[in-house]
Amino acid sequence: MKFGVVIFPGSNCDEDIIYVLEHILGQQVVRLWHKDHDLQGADFIVLPGGFSFGDYLRSGAIARFSPIMQEVIKFAGNGGKVMGICNGFQILVEAGLLPGALLHNKNRKFICRNVHLKAETTNSLLTSGADLQQALKIPVAHGEGNYFADEATLQRLNENEQILFRYCDEFGNVTDEANPNGSLQNIAGICNEGRNVFGMMPHPERAADTLVGNQDGLVILESIVSLANA
Repeated sequence: MKFGVVIFPGSNCDEDIIYVLEHILGQQVVRLWHKDHDLQGADFIVLPGGFSFGDYLRSGAIARFSPIMQEVIKFAGNGGKVMGICNGFQILVEAGLLPGALLHNKNRKFICRNVHLKAETTNSLLTSGADLQQALKIPVAHGEGNYFADEATLQRLNENEQILFRYCDEFGNVTDEANPNGSLQNIAGICNEGRNVFGMMPHPERAADTLVGNQDGLVILESIVSLANA
């Protein structure tokens, strides 16, 4: 499987996801500069975390207009698989590929720590190998991760199983105390109605190696590879 990782000015998690995909999961990866107009035949596009264009105006708002995004939007519209992690999630929302908005964290502070989340469904590329009772320990690092959507959108997300992850405590309980940023309904990750565009705020690529003492993120990343290659 060939992954394309888009790199924007200010991306800082691109090499993290490239390392995991190449060296741990054994996948082919191409780097896609934000000014490119060619996805180089990638089967799966990843928008990594970071601070694209310095998060000026609004996180993801400027990156959404990078030339490469014209190709990503077209690719997704034709059923191509696209995943955004943290800033990548923000870019996908700004581009209209995922519903809702990502607001400033409720405490108005940048959050950088481990949190727990659990999958809400196995009906997606990201969660096909997940245990719905298991709390995964995954790092977050964001200032605007507070997911918001109107009531009608939230209802559709729930009815269509588009909510992929919710923040929980270490025992899998979805509580207000386990919510790091104020996201409505503890939402940590979603997909579109076509189930080919995915966004999540936590960083599974930062929890995917024995060297960091945590491989919970491989539950998510291995799900992508195993199902896509099936």
